[in-house]
Amino acid sequence: MRLAVASSDGKNVNLHFGKAKSIFIFDFDEEGNNKVFVEKRTVEFVLGQKHQWMKTLNTISDCDVVICVQAGFKSKFGIEESGLKLVEDEGPIDEVINRYIEHYKFMRNPL
Repeated sequence: MRLAVASSDGKNVNLHFGKAKSIFIFDFDEEGNNKVFVEKRTVEFVLGQKHQWMKTLNTISDCDVVICVQAGFKSKFGIEESGLKLVEDEGPIDEVINRYIEHYKFMRNPL
C-alpha cells in the first residue's frame, strides 16, 4: 500500500490537498506493519491560477491513499474518481499514519 502525505516539513500532516506543494510518499506492506519512506515529490503551481489540485493528483497517481488536512469539494470528487482513498487528518505524520493503519487493520479484520 502506498500513502501520499501532504506536508510542508516532512514531519506533520499540515497542508490542504489543493495547496500541497510537497507530498511525502510512504510504502506499507499489506499487513500494515512496515512503513518505509520512499521519496518527497514536489508540485509546481502557477501563481494566481485556481484549481491546481489536478497537478497534485497526477503526481500521486501510483498511490492508494492520500492523507491531508482537508480537501475541497472538486478535489475530493477527483480523488475518489481516480480510485484513491482520502483521509483528512492532521498532526505528526507518524501518529496520523499509525491511526490510519490501525483503522485499516481493524476494517480488514473486524471483531
